[in-house]
Amino acid sequence: MFEELPVPVLVAPMAGGPTTPELVAAVAGAGGSGFLAAGYLTADALAKLIARTRELMDRPFGVNLFVPGPESGVDLSPYVRRIEEEARHYEVQPGDPRWEDDAYPAKVDLVVEQGIPFVSFTFGLPSASDVRRLHEAGSKVIVTVTTPEEAVQAAEVGADALCVQGSEAGGHRGLFADDPAHPAGGEVYGLLALVRLIGSAVDLPLIAAGGLVHGADVAAVLAAGADAAQLGTAFLRADEAGTQPAHRTALAEGGRVTAVTRAFSGRPARALVNRFLTEHSPYAPSAYPQVHHLTKPVRAAAHRAGDPEGVNLWGGQTYSIAPEGPASEIVARLAREARAAQERLTRRLG
Repeated sequence: MFEELPVPVLVAPMAGGPTTPELVAAVAGAGGSGFLAAGYLTADALAKLIARTRELMDRPFGVNLFVPGPESGVDLSPYVRRIEEEARHYEVQPGDPRWEDDAYPAKVDLVVEQGIPFVSFTFGLPSASDVRRLHEAGSKVIVTVTTPEEAVQAAEVGADALCVQGSEAGGHRGLFADDPAHPAGGEVYGLLALVRLIGSAVDLPLIAAGGLVHGADVAAVLAAGADAAQLGTAFLRADEAGTQPAHRTALAEGGRVTAVTRAFSGRPARALVNRFLTEHSPYAPSAYPQVHHLTKPVRAAAHRAGDPEGVNLWGGQTYSIAPEGPASEIVARLAREARAAQERLTRRLG
């Protein structure tokens, strides 16, 4: 599926702003490709991003959709009271903790109409009928999986490829179902182990994702059986990324550990540890997107204030060694490092 890419590197669909059309186009121009993030957007807003990306380049690219899950029945009132205190601190009102389908049906219709080359899904499986429609439109369907069991389910629904997400990844875990009793939402696998296990379970092309920031990481997942590497954290500080200033600063400063939390959105996600995460993680319910909507005005106010202690500082475990600069230079560096790693291994093995 990605055999024709000069560099088997894909920029991840980082929802909320970091992945821009300019970033996808820059990575594609350097020999890779990438995915626009449709999460949190209306269909009209997504259509504008697709149009802008096509203005910038004529190469294939993808769109990622969040699959809506069932509405949580958890009592949100205790967490609402906690976030009301946060809102007073930033002199804003908390958001409405509502459930919604993220305009999912309209966005599926859009990517079908637009004939997007690669359509990926996170948080669950697309329906068999949607897979069929996408195939009829000429699209390849990719499903994000975090366990071998999810990989088998994705293969059964007709996925053309899998995005294999290891526990090292920044941002949301792509779990099909969030287990409230488990801090990370379910069973946890490191990326290399997961690539090997899934490669033994299904016969599909694999895209490896999770904490990849160096060319040697790319070489390692390719050697393990992946067909391409998907990188998010590695591009958060790219010039073309839409990463917020407070987030960029925290990434550049380093010194923070990362942890998986539901505090910001109600779904497990890896972020740099800050005050908000520390104070609210023990009390955050499994309730997405209700918690996302509840905390959104607080996070926005903290961003406006330049306060990194009140925002979701998404980042993979290796964020502190991720590069900065033009995306084209980051891709070129990854390619050089991957070749050097492969050459080093060849020498060592004789």
